[in-house]
Amino acid sequence: MNLIEELKWRGMIQDIMPGTEEQLAKEMTSGYIGFDPTSDSLHIGSLVPILLLVHLQKAGHKPFALVGGATGMVGDPSGKSEERNLLSEEVLAHNLAGVKKQLEKYLNFDPSLPNTAEMVNNYDWFKNISFLDFIRDVGKHITVNYMSAKDSVKKRLEGENGMSFTEFTYQLVQGYDFYWLYKNKGCKLQMGGSDQWGNITTGTELIRRKAGGEAFAFTCPLLTKADGGKFGKTEKGNVWLDPEKTSPYLFYQFWLNAADTDAEKWIKIFTFLSKEEVDQLLQQHAAAPEKRQLQKTLAQAVTSFVHGEEGYQKALADTEALFANQSAPVESLTVEYFESLQGVTRFEISRTHLDNKIDVITFLAETGVTPSKGDARKLIQGGGISINRKKVEDVKMAMDSSTLLQGKYILVQRGKSNHYLVVVA
Repeated sequence: MNLIEELKWRGMIQDIMPGTEEQLAKEMTSGYIGFDPTSDSLHIGSLVPILLLVHLQKAGHKPFALVGGATGMVGDPSGKSEERNLLSEEVLAHNLAGVKKQLEKYLNFDPSLPNTAEMVNNYDWFKNISFLDFIRDVGKHITVNYMSAKDSVKKRLEGENGMSFTEFTYQLVQGYDFYWLYKNKGCKLQMGGSDQWGNITTGTELIRRKAGGEAFAFTCPLLTKADGGKFGKTEKGNVWLDPEKTSPYLFYQFWLNAADTDAEKWIKIFTFLSKEEVDQLLQQHAAAPEKRQLQKTLAQAVTSFVHGEEGYQKALADTEALFANQSAPVESLTVEYFESLQGVTRFEISRTHLDNKIDVITFLAETGVTPSKGDARKLIQGGGISINRKKVEDVKMAMDSSTLLQGKYILVQRGKSNHYLVVVA
């Protein structure tokens, strides 16, 4: 399979501009994807664009990772209903450094390679362009009619809050990125999520009108979860690539607990397994789904890719520690056992709460295990909370010092895969 055929098989292409496949077959092609520097860490929603660049480089083409130091100051309206907060230069500089450090783990930046990866920051070329220069040299090439016809713009214009001029011009700014890379770096391809199609095609149009050139593009589908939830989100928020923000254990657990239908899609997207290997794995899973070999393989592959073999082994060790001695009485669990649960989310509670007795709903909400008392009540009523490995059945259950294990710890489980250790301070 060539690059496009493989990406289609993996489910990583939604829209593709005519001639793109032929261009990639003809010569080494430079292609780029933009990354949003709104945090100092990328999250697993960024893994698809990262993997697209990895596949591009593996196929012999040259990847550019563009971090939006300039566009991060503006805000992309695509897929959003409200304008986002703008970031200061200081915050952006900090975030850019974090994103760059992460991308260097996945792409080969060896300068001796003809297709070495490069990282670029669009602030470098925008910082010296005045507003008058921009509207004279760029704005005149794209009509308001063309910009207003984009779905991302139409939805916002028809909404209650409208759209600021700042965000309206975003597609021109991103389009100029593509034009600048085309002119200065010979970049002929842009990739991104399907919500970026409008912005990307503005770039190809600007290249055609302003430079008389031809550029190409394709997008990948936006991922969804079988349960309707947003991909990359958990009850605790984003699943980050930074181990300080999301531990290897919690990262591993996200993939391990994937629904069968999700795992069947994700094994193609998030691993480098061949078609033959994936087909064999899917057959094994269909024959014995209770073994969850599909999820185990997925979790191992993605955790190793993001956190390395050491991170994967740590995730396994934390998983084994958490589920060790499941049949043993909880009273027999040692201090060493509790202290070994490094991958588990920890919360603290004051001993005075337990000395005065605290109801279980207040306990869950005040420790942070649940975001509110209402959520705690619903989870208990649905059989979704266990304390010290016993399901909580009474919303009026009282918690006191007798609940403590080894005089200091309380084990809490929320749902199937969320485990917490509450420590009395």
